[in-house]
Amino acid sequence: MRSEQALLSELARKVRERRQAVGLTVSELARRSGLSRRYVTEAEAGRANPTILKLAQLAAALRMPLAELCDLRVGALRGERIALVGLRGAGKSAIGRRLALALEVPFVELDQRVEVLAGMSLAEIFDLRGAPTYRRLEREALEAVLAEGGRLVIATGGSIVTSKEAFTRLRESCRTLWLRATPEDHLERVYAQGDRRPMQGRPRAMDELRAILAERTPLYETCEFALDTSTRDVDEVVGAALEWLA
Repeated sequence: MRSEQALLSELARKVRERRQAVGLTVSELARRSGLSRRYVTEAEAGRANPTILKLAQLAAALRMPLAELCDLRVGALRGERIALVGLRGAGKSAIGRRLALALEVPFVELDQRVEVLAGMSLAEIFDLRGAPTYRRLEREALEAVLAEGGRLVIATGGSIVTSKEAFTRLRESCRTLWLRATPEDHLERVYAQGDRRPMQGRPRAMDELRAILAERTPLYETCEFALDTSTRDVDEVVGAALEWLA
């Protein structure tokens, strides 16, 4: 039922936005399409379940191809997929698992899928094949995950926002939630995972981290919603995420 409602809601949004774009009132759209004003109102509210003939009438009145009006696949599934975005150490794994459990949906770590595709670790991918190979595998992994179903929580890699193609696809197909934290918390959490690599041979690691965060923040801010994980524990963040999704 949720998928069906998401489909109708996406159709409603598309009809409403197109009507406004071409400068029609609800009454004018009803008259031009040969449908009742009440029906058009119900359609724009996501409460009508139109037949193909009625969709064709709406498309003609809106001066758009029927195929374009009915191109709802991505939008319809978007509300059922949650993508967590943020730098490493933001809490995507811990919060993603807990959120998926609360929603009773699968949890996927995108970088793990990249490693499976490559047959090697992320460090080996970057060392042996470079960033372009990682980006290609990231896009392939994302498409494979999206094809698995309409209900998922996905923890993405921290740099996905710098890949225009992958990040655009992510925002088109998922609800996006930026998990933000202070640079100090990012580094401390990476250490807590037993990884000391960020500081090895890099005395200015904190300065570099601050610079990366500052550079990516405008991209992270294009996500639908943001939650601070420095001032809240996991349960509080998951609770706030569930309120947002509701």
